[in-house]
Amino acid sequence: MDVVVAGQGYVGLPLAVRAAEVGHRVVGYDVDLHRIKRLIAGESYVEDVDSSRLRVVLDTGSYSATADAAALAGFDIAVITVPTPLRDGVPDLTYIESCARTLGEHLRPGAAVVLESTTYPGTTEELLLPILEKTSGLKGGVDFLAGFSPERIAPGNKRWSFDGTPKLVSGIDAKSLAVIKGFYDGIFQTTVPVSGPKVAELAKLIENTFRLVNISMINELATLTDCLGVNIWEAIDAAATKPFGFTRFTPGPGVGGHCLPVDPLFLSWKIREDLGVPFRFVELADDVNRHMPDYVVRRVVEALDNRGMPITGSRILLLGLTYKFNATDLRNSPSARVAELLHGLGAEVRGADPNIPDGDGTDLTVRRVDASPEEIAASDAVVLLMDHTRFDLPMIEKNAPYVLDCRNRLSGPNVETL
Repeated sequence: MDVVVAGQGYVGLPLAVRAAEVGHRVVGYDVDLHRIKRLIAGESYVEDVDSSRLRVVLDTGSYSATADAAALAGFDIAVITVPTPLRDGVPDLTYIESCARTLGEHLRPGAAVVLESTTYPGTTEELLLPILEKTSGLKGGVDFLAGFSPERIAPGNKRWSFDGTPKLVSGIDAKSLAVIKGFYDGIFQTTVPVSGPKVAELAKLIENTFRLVNISMINELATLTDCLGVNIWEAIDAAATKPFGFTRFTPGPGVGGHCLPVDPLFLSWKIREDLGVPFRFVELADDVNRHMPDYVVRRVVEALDNRGMPITGSRILLLGLTYKFNATDLRNSPSARVAELLHGLGAEVRGADPNIPDGDGTDLTVRRVDASPEEIAASDAVVLLMDHTRFDLPMIEKNAPYVLDCRNRLSGPNVETL
């Protein structure tokens, strides 16, 4: 089929390349000209897509990248994978709206449009469908097909591959579901059809809300058990020996990425908007996690104070700036807030992350350095925010005068755990 994947980011590019690899003719569309230039040059900026894979589908002609909307004409199926950020607690769906208008201008009878961007229940049928109908002059379910299939991208996950993760699929009617399922059947090993888009939209939010709430519970517990003199990490390991009724979550300096800090709040907003009541679990969980960087900084201030050192003028080294283990993604990483708070207290803050290539991460508020023995030894405090494999943990233990370990990977008299 002739396939359009609108949005060539962490979700869209892996889908576009995989669709091209299984035999579709794919156009990767994005309004970011810098991205398009890199893609045309065969350079991938997404860790789950090697540049070598990208160059193969470019060379065979099964994939092309463009910012020209005219190139979208004649598609059989279009997949929308654009961002859905929050603005002051309110879902911003302008990217979906703009993309829907662009696709609507090229929509023809018999074609299908699938939304993958995470959003609140009702978006596909109440927002996307009317825009497509108005722009194209066609009728959904009569002239064209539509549905929702949430992304389940897990950057850097070695256990569950892109195509090995079961894929939820839905349609606005039976024919839409059949066509959309057929498309994804050729890409994913397992597809799971549900009765309609609202179910699929809610299922995605349930997945992320489950993680947010459980992580926040463990994070809050970590801030309390330290005062009680109990090792939270040992207690978690002990609880995890139960073979049923328990899922292991661990503390950290906060949550990041697009999913956990953002997606559950879509559901919270929708419930307040439609029902006028709060989704208390989500709002409390969000509050706990947003304040974990404050707790990290408080622990650093207390540790330095116990050593007779003021935070003002102290040299603090943050290790691991991405939001996820072994990832390159800085989106909504709690490291930015930790650095901001330390800067505000007058500390000299530096950051080291071997996973972020030189030249990337220009929005970081810390001076980038290497995690060398000399740099670590010269720091008054080291904060291990993310324990990437490329860090030399024994060397850090040996050379750091003090470490706040947010990942429970280090030991010794100079180490405290979160």
